[in-house]
Amino acid sequence: MPEETRGRRWRRRLWRLLKWGTAAFLLVGGALMFEMWTAFGQPPKGEHLARIQQSPRYIEGRFRNALRRYDHMWDAARRWVKGGPNREPDAPPPIERRQASDYATPPASGLRITWFGHSSMLIEIDGVRLLTDPVWGKRASPSRLGGPARFHEPPMALEDLPALDAVVISHDHYDHLDWPTITRLLARDVRFITPLGVGAHLQYWGVPAERITELDWWGQAQVGAVTLHCTPARHFSGRFLGGTDQTLWASWAMVGPDHRAYFSGDGAMSPDFAVIGERLGPFDVTLMESGAYDPAWADVHMGPEQAVEAHRALRGRVLMPVHWGTFNLALHGWTEPVERLLAAAKPLGVPVVVPKPGGWFEPDAPPALVRWWPELPWQPASETPIVSSGLAQALPAPDGVAVAVSE
Repeated sequence: MPEETRGRRWRRRLWRLLKWGTAAFLLVGGALMFEMWTAFGQPPKGEHLARIQQSPRYIEGRFRNALRRYDHMWDAARRWVKGGPNREPDAPPPIERRQASDYATPPASGLRITWFGHSSMLIEIDGVRLLTDPVWGKRASPSRLGGPARFHEPPMALEDLPALDAVVISHDHYDHLDWPTITRLLARDVRFITPLGVGAHLQYWGVPAERITELDWWGQAQVGAVTLHCTPARHFSGRFLGGTDQTLWASWAMVGPDHRAYFSGDGAMSPDFAVIGERLGPFDVTLMESGAYDPAWADVHMGPEQAVEAHRALRGRVLMPVHWGTFNLALHGWTEPVERLLAAAKPLGVPVVVPKPGGWFEPDAPPALVRWWPELPWQPASETPIVSSGLAQALPAPDGVAVAVSE
């Protein structure tokens, strides 16, 4: 075969390869972009936006905290590139598997907490079942191909959860509001209770507007015998560039006729904890964000020591750390949050419960602490203190002893 003929054939083959390769790339890339675009959700618009703009928290085009936020993200970015030790487990941590039959009998005390990992919990309180920040997806990310992956499987199939009275969302970040999980919950006739604006994401994903209740801070919603109070938090929101702080963030106080539970959502230390404790406490249990902290963002995540301080300001009885042990979202070791929290709680006599993912307990009879996580090196608070800014006074503790905070 002449050299010129062979050359033409190779050029045609190369062109076909490039053509089909480009088509496949565009097809896969387009599918991924469509998936990510859907996962981004949608900010409030039109009449919805006009309603939330009436909130005193909505100032100059976005929601704002009562206290100013200071970040040092360039320093964090530099250290992030360098990395840190023990940020993920070498093997999946142990879980306690749950099944539908486990919930055939209600809690004897009237209050039971099941921790599914991170901030996903089933709170059974005075005859009402509340599911918080459900994330059953594999990644805390808009993409299935990248982003923080789960350390462990969900301890229970989402479809096996017992009948729910409401799904309660703290804010719209990916590790708290998971599009794949929400779409799987659509088949349930369940109510969604969220801070202002978060309902726009839910409606975009197909949740009927009549099943969504949005609240401003200090707003209330009745679910059976339990009153849900949307309480302040010091954080931020956003799922995409340009969408920062277009929806509100919150913590939640769940007040029934016999029991009271508090879920912190995400947030930094704030005088609001003392106000919430005074208005709505004391609480049988506080479910406190204790992981994904860093000195560079101490104004959006409180860290373990301040979580203990906040628990005392809330007038809590039993403390359970959440927001740790499921995703790699910071530079600290994956077991460090619970080690530091236990070290801070012990001298103050604060009862702490640390269930495995899938574990449950009743705060009226808290179980003994059993270590299920490995003993790994960790940095104490003396080496990497997490101290939120802007706190000009001490927070009052229930026993009258001042809880120290920064100036």
